[in-house]
Amino acid sequence: MNPLPNSAGLGAHEVTISRVADNQWHAIENDLVVGRGHASRRLDGRTFLSIDTWRDAVFDQLAAAMLADQPAPRYTVVDETDRELTASWVRAGFATWRRESEFAVPTGLTAAAAPAGVVISTADEVAEAPLRELDRTIRAEVESTVGWQTMPAEVLPWQGGTRPIDPSKYTLAVRDDRYVGLVRVATMTRRPRIGLVAVLAAEQRQGIARALLSQVLGELYRSGFEAATAEVDETNTAAMALFEGLGGRRTGSSLELVRRPGKV
Repeated sequence: MNPLPNSAGLGAHEVTISRVADNQWHAIENDLVVGRGHASRRLDGRTFLSIDTWRDAVFDQLAAAMLADQPAPRYTVVDETDRELTASWVRAGFATWRRESEFAVPTGLTAAAAPAGVVISTADEVAEAPLRELDRTIRAEVESTVGWQTMPAEVLPWQGGTRPIDPSKYTLAVRDDRYVGLVRVATMTRRPRIGLVAVLAAEQRQGIARALLSQVLGELYRSGFEAATAEVDETNTAAMALFEGLGGRRTGSSLELVRRPGKV
């Protein structure tokens, strides 16, 4: 443990910040834990911080100790309606990086036909090599236009082909034996989660994304799910319109905050 004494009086007892593990901190007052901090490194390489305490002064002490041990940039995610927590992170030098809308998308929809010449390939028909090629191409297109930062936080950047890829989680759009669009769904959650929807730039605005989602949502409906969830960067107006057009209901929004180098 690495105890750090408090820098300001918080009452009758002194508050001490201790690093109790590589990624965990405790605020201790009179032998009681009055606050906890945690740093988690995501697979995309970014580190996200979280703090749990009901006292602003303890939050500030934990944030200062954690940031001293964690070089910038550092990130955190908050519910947009939690203004007190957002204000606490702002005091620590964080600023809004992106805003995501959360959707609940109904599954019992009328199927949307694929455009002429396009076939929807389900998970048991997906081949890994062409899927990797499509994945690589789409990521390059996103990075060169809106930037990869607009993608959901858990969607990993390209890692030179070393990143594991599970074809069973994908539904593909195929034209002339070439993959041109994809949807990835995670089902190991209370509600299935649509993690990624993407179509090659040359194939967009033809209804391929809608046909892909229609196929996936229909399969989920037949499996007994009434809805799926999705998160969309609010600057991605095309994706927002796509989910709204499918009857998606906005259930909330979250802010991703970042503290960059040079903040004090």
